[in-house]
Amino acid sequence: MRIAEICTRHVVAVEADASVREAAGVMRKQHVGSLVVTQQPDGERIPIGFVTDRDIVLGVVAAGIDADALAVADIMSGDVATCTESEDIFDAIQTMRSRGIRRLPVLNGNGGLAGMVSADDIYSALSTHMHELTAALTGEQVHEMASRT
Repeated sequence: MRIAEICTRHVVAVEADASVREAAGVMRKQHVGSLVVTQQPDGERIPIGFVTDRDIVLGVVAAGIDADALAVADIMSGDVATCTESEDIFDAIQTMRSRGIRRLPVLNGNGGLAGMVSADDIYSALSTHMHELTAALTGEQVHEMASRT
């Protein structure tokens, strides 16, 4: 199964030069706990970082720093792990496992942001397939029992 089949297409993003307060406002308005930090050199939103509500609380609020005085670039996690729309979900799982993360920005063929895939998205897709496999096995057993009588 390809990532394109299960990823969320609506991704909330912010520019690196936005203030931390602006980022927090976007999170609140969009009801999300993380934002992909992007730049747009050629019209494509290119992921360059990630910022979470935890980054804001621990790195800014708890430290007593003015949220208007810092840009998102000052607190974001760089070196963003990504995957592509054409990747298999097992490749995404391996990336998540090796990097210790639960979400991956999904890139289109031009390297632009096309979506987001989470561990929950993958778990849900695999659960559906496991349920279908269970139904197939049960159906096979019922068919076998019926043919023997």
